[in-house]
Amino acid sequence: MKIFAPVFMIVALLFSNTTLEAQEMNKDLNAKQQAIVPIAAFTASGDLDRLKPALSDGLEAGLTVNEIKEVLVQLYAYAGFPRSLNALGVFMELMKEREAQGLKDEPGPEANPLPAGKTRLELGAANQTTLAGGPVGGPLYDFAPAVDVFLKDHLFGDIFGRDNLDFQSREIATVAALANMEGVRPQLQAHFNISMNTGLTGSQLTGLVTVLDDKVSPEAGRKAAEILDVVLKDRASK
Repeated sequence: MKIFAPVFMIVALLFSNTTLEAQEMNKDLNAKQQAIVPIAAFTASGDLDRLKPALSDGLEAGLTVNEIKEVLVQLYAYAGFPRSLNALGVFMELMKEREAQGLKDEPGPEANPLPAGKTRLELGAANQTTLAGGPVGGPLYDFAPAVDVFLKDHLFGDIFGRDNLDFQSREIATVAALANMEGVRPQLQAHFNISMNTGLTGSQLTGLVTVLDDKVSPEAGRKAAEILDVVLKDRASK
């Protein structure tokens, strides 16, 4: 996969601990997008105690029930089935509690069937090419071609082909999850690039990093900031 990269200033306010400064930095990231960040990060790390209030905050920020479900389902591809299933269990319990309190949450649309006239592999290859900014290949996929098929057919076909969550939201979730995991720096760098290919700006991604620092952990924020800085400088030099 060809990695694109860029130059963008990560200002000193990035690691501010105050909510007011975080809100100012996030002016280009809307409330729903901001709410996805801790949901995805805590799902990926398996921090269910912190996930529950993040899920509640997401509903209050305007995320629909099905949008949150979609984030949690997608993350099995990055964090594994156990953490995705555990997160869905926490969300299910939260929904029962909110219903008992008389709270009505917007369900949101279900995903439509995948487009007719295209196989999942064809759809996935097209989605992957759009997101990556070009065809994806290389020695790793030659060495293990099954992985290439699974990525195209299942991840980018089955999952990214579902239309009740847009590509930008999916990438925000993916970046936030990877930033709160160990040993995935290359994938985090790749997904910062993919995020920008969906139209997310450097300012919005800096806002995402600020949410990580403010709502998840300074460590996750620092790691993401370092990699985003590399990506932005790289892209600016192209």
